[in-house]
Amino acid sequence: MADDFHGAAVPLSAADLDAAAAAIGCERAVVDAVCDVESAGSGFLADGRPKILFEAHVFHQLTDGQWDRSHPNISSPEWDRGLYGAAGAHQYDRLAEAIGLDRDSALQSASWGRFQIMGRNYRMVGFADVEAMVDAMCAREAAHLDAFRAFCRQAGLISALKDRDWASFARGYNGPGQVEHYAAALAAAYARHAAAAAPSDGGAAGGDPVLHLLSRGDDVKRLQQLLAAAGFAVDVDGVFGQETKEAVRQFQIGHDITADGVVGSQTWNALKS
Repeated sequence: MADDFHGAAVPLSAADLDAAAAAIGCERAVVDAVCDVESAGSGFLADGRPKILFEAHVFHQLTDGQWDRSHPNISSPEWDRGLYGAAGAHQYDRLAEAIGLDRDSALQSASWGRFQIMGRNYRMVGFADVEAMVDAMCAREAAHLDAFRAFCRQAGLISALKDRDWASFARGYNGPGQVEHYAAALAAAYARHAAAAAPSDGGAAGGDPVLHLLSRGDDVKRLQQLLAAAGFAVDVDGVFGQETKEAVRQFQIGHDITADGVVGSQTWNALKS
C-alpha cells in the first residue's frame, strides 16, 4: 500500500446501498442516516483519500502510552475531542506522525471510510491485517459498506438497525460516550432520508412533516397538543425535547408503531384518530 493512501476511490451506487439495506433487513434511510452521521455521506476526501479520524486514546492503548509525553497530540490516556483539530487532510498529518512511531498501531488507531470503521477492528470485519483493510478502504466504498455490515453483525447491532433503536446502536457502534448526542443525530438524519423516500412511517401524511428530537415550531406544538389530549404530560412549547420524544415513544409502543421517537405518517395518523 502506498503511504499516500490514494487508491481507486470507487464510490458506492444507489443499488449497492439498496442491496445492503435489504440484506440487513432495514430501510435504506437507516443506512443513509449512519453514512450522514459518520462521514457526511461520502467515504473519500476531495483528493481521493479515504476519510479518517485519528484517535489518540486508541494509539495510547495500542502502544502502552509510551508516546504520551513526547507526542501528546496523537497519544493520550483519555479521549479528548480537542486533540482532533480540523477534519480532512489534517487527520492524515496526525496519522503520518503516528506512523513515524509505530505504523501498525497508527493504522489501527484511525477510523476509515464512509462508515468510519476503526482499523483495530480489522479482524472483526474480515481482514487478515490492518494493511489489507486500509488497502480496501482506499480502493472502493463497497469495501466500506461490507466492513460496516460485518461490524454490525459481529457486534450484535442488526436488531438495533432494524428497530431504529438509535441509542442502542450508538452505544454499540461509537461506545458509551455521547450516546444521546449520536442517537439524536442519527434520528434526525433518518427523519430527513425517510421523508425524502416516503416509507411507511417516514413520509408526510396530508402535509404533516416528519418530526424528531430538536425539531421546533408550530408543528411541534400541534404534536404536543395531540399528545396532551392522549393523556401524556408534555409542555406545549414547540420544542421537541427529551420529554416529548419519550411521550412519542410511549405512544408508539401503545399503538404497535416502531418506537423510535420519530413522528412519521403512522404516528400522526394514530394521534389524529
